[in-house]
Amino acid sequence: MPKDIRWHFIGHLQSNKVKYIAPFVHLIHGIDSFKLLKEADKQAKKINRTIDVLLQVHIAQEETKFGLDENELNEFLNTSSNELHELKNVRVSGLMGMASFTEDKEKVRNEFKYLKGLYDKYAQLQTSNFKLRTLSMGMSGDYKIAIEEGSTMVRIGSLIFGERNYN
Repeated sequence: MPKDIRWHFIGHLQSNKVKYIAPFVHLIHGIDSFKLLKEADKQAKKINRTIDVLLQVHIAQEETKFGLDENELNEFLNTSSNELHELKNVRVSGLMGMASFTEDKEKVRNEFKYLKGLYDKYAQLQTSNFKLRTLSMGMSGDYKIAIEEGSTMVRIGSLIFGERNYN
């Protein structure tokens, strides 16, 4: 692989696994708790680097998806702001969310609109380690709607590589 490749960690991340990806990951897509953010900061500090992260917001009406709800996000950014400011080796650079897995395109659109509204609300908050630049929403099945609703990053792996084979 080229030396300048930028690896993204996509998926649910357990705090005890952060140490394995910290040396090389460019962007972590799914920070869903302050505890996980602190662990990413701790591991990045050990190797003297800064890791960009996206806060995962739960926008789908499915229990199988992870993420912060609106109240948790608000608490994360307001109540934890002093603690957030103390983290020097992570940079919150955006929000991400996954819509419901459904054929109902209006439901998906409304979930994306909701996340875009949260993004716009918090984009004005800026500190040395908090500056929203990325709104990651949309996957292979719904990326067109996501782009229409303001997504700046989509995850289209199965469009490129094909559907997963679980056999």
